[in-house]
Amino acid sequence: MSMHDSIFTYSIIGITVWTTIYAFRNSSLEEKLIFCPRYILAEKQYHRLVTSAFLHANWRHLFFNMFGLYAFGRLIESIHGPLMFLSIYFAGIIGGDLLALWLHRNHEYRAYGASGGVCGIVFAAIFLFPGIGVSMMFIPISIPGWLYVVIFLTSEFHGTIKGKDNVGHDAHLGGAIISLATATAFKPEIVQWSPKLYAAVMLLSLGMLAYLIKNPLFLPLKTFMHFGSVSVPKKLQVPSSPAQETERVNKILDKISQKRIKSLNKEEHELLLRASRKSQSK
Repeated sequence: MSMHDSIFTYSIIGITVWTTIYAFRNSSLEEKLIFCPRYILAEKQYHRLVTSAFLHANWRHLFFNMFGLYAFGRLIESIHGPLMFLSIYFAGIIGGDLLALWLHRNHEYRAYGASGGVCGIVFAAIFLFPGIGVSMMFIPISIPGWLYVVIFLTSEFHGTIKGKDNVGHDAHLGGAIISLATATAFKPEIVQWSPKLYAAVMLLSLGMLAYLIKNPLFLPLKTFMHFGSVSVPKKLQVPSSPAQETERVNKILDKISQKRIKSLNKEEHELLLRASRKSQSK
């Protein structure tokens, strides 16, 4: 596999490495390119859906993303061509960021990294090359592609809900799903190559996306499914104006952004539940 066969893979790696290193020393560049819902929605700076992929938090973040792109991106580009590779990669980046944009549209949030696109490339490669294994660096053990898919989906969904580690699991999940759909558009036969795995992945993915889209506040699953009744504390039964309630909800969302949902008390959970139900009924 020569460098000429994977020129776009190497080019993206080179541009990403250069931009990331430059941004390490120039905070103004980072500020112009970083993913931020406020800038995207209020100021219509849509370029951030793509440019944030050329920034990374640190050397480790950069290294592992670029290694994944190097390992699987070259394979897709050399066998299936640059158009398919570029489409899968950038569909993963934009798809992952759009999911993150929806989930974090109501509070301050900032993110960067090519993880959505890289996860999409890995996901697509598993279906484009049935039987391929996935191995971790420095660990001489390869796991079957189908097992990696199952572990990836469940762990990223769980990470999105829990949100304890400051990792953009939502972008990973969205990128992987959109990239697989893009690969399918180019190569519909991948459905026939792994029909059971493909069906399982799509059903699981659609269920996860439905939950995240309908429940962007990440309230407990039993709340989302409307199991049982929820008692409203007397403290919350005091009427308040819409403006006051909106202000309280915004403060709670900011708290979630900084300390995650586990930091909320019972009263704050109940207020979010009411706000979520009002939003769904509109």
